[in-house]
Amino acid sequence: MTYKINQTLGMIAIAALLTVSSGCKKYLDQQPITEVSPDMVFKDVASTQKALAGVYSRLVGDAGYGIRLSLYYTVDNDEMQGPTGAADNDRRDIARYSATPGNAQITNPFNQIFQGIEYANICIANIPEMDMYKNGSDQDKKKLQRMYGEALALRAQYYLEAIRNWGDLPAHFRPAYELAGTDPFPRKTDRDTLYNHIIADLKIAEDLVPWRNEVAGIGDQVDERLTKGAIKGLRARIALYRGGYSLRSNGSMQRSADYLTYYQIAKDECADIMASGQHNLNASYKGLWKDQVNAHAVADPDGELMFQASAIGLTGAEDTKLGYYNGPTVNNLGNKSINVLPTYFYLFDSTDTRRDVTCAAYNVAANGSIKTGQAITAICDGKYRRDWVTNPVISPTNAVQYLGLKWQILRYADVMLMYAEAENELNGPTATAYDAVNKIRRRGYGKPINTPDVTVDLPAGLSKSQFFDAVVKERSLELGGEGVRKFDLIRWNLLASRIAATKAALLAMSTSSAPYNNLPTSMYYITNTTSDNNNMGGLWFNSLYKAAPGSTPTGTTKVVWVSAAINTTALSRYATGFTTGKSELLPIPQPARDANANLTQNPGY
Repeated sequence: MTYKINQTLGMIAIAALLTVSSGCKKYLDQQPITEVSPDMVFKDVASTQKALAGVYSRLVGDAGYGIRLSLYYTVDNDEMQGPTGAADNDRRDIARYSATPGNAQITNPFNQIFQGIEYANICIANIPEMDMYKNGSDQDKKKLQRMYGEALALRAQYYLEAIRNWGDLPAHFRPAYELAGTDPFPRKTDRDTLYNHIIADLKIAEDLVPWRNEVAGIGDQVDERLTKGAIKGLRARIALYRGGYSLRSNGSMQRSADYLTYYQIAKDECADIMASGQHNLNASYKGLWKDQVNAHAVADPDGELMFQASAIGLTGAEDTKLGYYNGPTVNNLGNKSINVLPTYFYLFDSTDTRRDVTCAAYNVAANGSIKTGQAITAICDGKYRRDWVTNPVISPTNAVQYLGLKWQILRYADVMLMYAEAENELNGPTATAYDAVNKIRRRGYGKPINTPDVTVDLPAGLSKSQFFDAVVKERSLELGGEGVRKFDLIRWNLLASRIAATKAALLAMSTSSAPYNNLPTSMYYITNTTSDNNNMGGLWFNSLYKAAPGSTPTGTTKVVWVSAAINTTALSRYATGFTTGKSELLPIPQPARDANANLTQNPGY
């Protein structure tokens, strides 16, 4: 997310601006400490950085990507499903598409997203008006231009998150203290209009913000702030949403007739990033997650981690519960609330290294190292793992829930796959589209990224529709558990059909029917193993793809694997409330509608 400055000060400074027009005469004419004018906050580079930090800060915390936006709202899809247990008018109902307008877990994220938009609006309104922005030194101008671009990009990110969850929403592109007098109860604006606005904003922003290798040249620290590549990637992502399907107010899934215009924007932005040489793939998929993300690595030499929501403070306000709410438990600490669907586990080829990173089929004992194999219905998503957290290492006996892990909003691998998708939609499966996907696949299979390899590269001669299907699959294999899949399926108008297909596949697997008839009914994990690999010689003694041994091998422990339990556990709670023409969006929170009678409810609610 951001750099290491006092975010709390930034939030206080921005919050103070909201009161600028409501002060009153005080005894002896003293100025209240909570009343601070824009001139006091936006007076120089240092104070403006504090204000911008407040904008970044709304990405995280329990109501942001700390847990709700990242984990509650992104399942159930055809990869992952939400927590076990009975309906609760809370997090379980959100995962199962049964949320109501009164669900307590919807209001705070909705409010925090619009708080982020408001904080960004204040920066956007004030930074260009600063005397230093217009008349300062060249270096100060470049720093302030960068911050103005960042504020535009952060507002775009907040709006993207709001639109893809709630659809049409009011347009808030000026500070609230300006809008309140003219339109205090705004009606919804069509999402295409909102998307067009933020796509245009991002075009401005990308010309103000430096590339990664230009940051030091303007006197800024090399850190996790947005750079030009991240903003271009965000613009490409939003363009694909603008060109994709979404649930409209009439209850139908539609996309605009000019959708190819936005695929062209996405292609061009991704092509610029790929040609820049500023971003590359980490050679090791496991190393990216274990040694970079979970190790709290400060520097990303490859630049694959393009946009991160940072986490600090060990509290629900500014940190994340990644690795605690999800991922395997250590010493029975953790929630294990995101489970890999058994059908997704078997989407991976046996030699695809991404399977054992994305899917963690174990829990960890009290000593922090010995692994206990889990049933196929209890596999956790594995990219954020308590047992991988280092720098510092978390003791197995420490019950801390906030591990300081950063939610990955955008990776370079996603940019490459967006390029392949857009290029194919515009021109069919060209050589450059193939190259982008094949590099992703080679890394996934542990092969040299830039060396063609017929054993893993996509077969030549695919049609446009076949190549699209390959991209749909590859995005799942590469980006599983990263909060992307559900919204990808919606913009492709595939969510309903994929949920239905997954239910049928889970039922077939529960009865060991084709194509799952040759899978083992039992697995045997190696007792006292410390390996975090699921493959033979690691966690499991026997093959995941062949019939199980007739008796328990020496030194192993038996776990029930493919069985009827898939029906009574995974399938019985999977997307149970999904309704086409309704569930593609969340309901507008009732408190928001109580505050604004012009804010109409979404279809079906």
